[in-house]
Amino acid sequence: MTDFRCATASRARSDELAGTASTVRSYLLLEHPGPWGADALRDARLPEGLGAHLQEQARRHRVRVLLVRRPGRRAGGGPTRVVAARAAGASSWAEAVDLDAIDDVRDLDLAALGAGRTLGLRPETAPVLAVCTHGRHDACCAELGRPVALELAAGPHGAGVWETSHVGGDRFAGNLVVLPRGLYYGGLDPESARRVAEATDRGEVLLEHLRGRSDLPMPAQAADIDVRRRTGLTGFDDVHVVSARTAGDVTTVVLEAAGSTHEVRVRRVLGAAEQLTCRATRPNPVTSFEVAPA
Repeated sequence: MTDFRCATASRARSDELAGTASTVRSYLLLEHPGPWGADALRDARLPEGLGAHLQEQARRHRVRVLLVRRPGRRAGGGPTRVVAARAAGASSWAEAVDLDAIDDVRDLDLAALGAGRTLGLRPETAPVLAVCTHGRHDACCAELGRPVALELAAGPHGAGVWETSHVGGDRFAGNLVVLPRGLYYGGLDPESARRVAEATDRGEVLLEHLRGRSDLPMPAQAADIDVRRRTGLTGFDDVHVVSARTAGDVTTVVLEAAGSTHEVRVRRVLGAAEQLTCRATRPNPVTSFEVAPA
């Protein structure tokens, strides 16, 4: 089983991307050249106690803390870049700071970030393109993510490109998160990643590879993508989720799109049990969503 690759198996099964983005609204990206180990905050060579501190703060305040590094570079030295981002649709924002020492990240107010409040850092106007390359967590992320990160870094978006630790959904590698919008993309290669970056510049999503918006519950992500597919609307703010009501395995989502209201029923479906990551020790059901107009 050493040659097993979860992304290859997922593509062979034609696993659906829609509705698979991690549910996250607040992000903190912390520059650390690595190595990261299997669990970045636990295993990376951070100052004594910093990883545990960040884990506790992240859990308490619902902030996703990611370790990041520049593509292809492993050397340390110099200031430590930190990016804080809040995914909130049209109200999304990002800001950044360069710290003299990585341990200074302790001074940032993660309670404020988790609540959607600014940390008072410098506004970050260009999009952040965070590509998961966390090979010690899952081999597919490194094998498929690194070529994506290198390609994007060589282009006009290079200043905003980072390799990142685990973002979720290893079987969908190469995975890319566009911040601050919280747009998750999967199944990327260098060419499709360039198209995502170009669409981002236009304020649009690339539906072919979109996993979902991380500020929405997974059923609402699936509904958002379904409406976009049926209407052809690709602008960031062309579709707006008004409400989502769940009863059992069915979520009824109401959305507004181009002046029209759409009501969509989303049913959570558990498929056959499969090995869903390269490191998984037992099979788990493949979760997907069946979407239909209500």
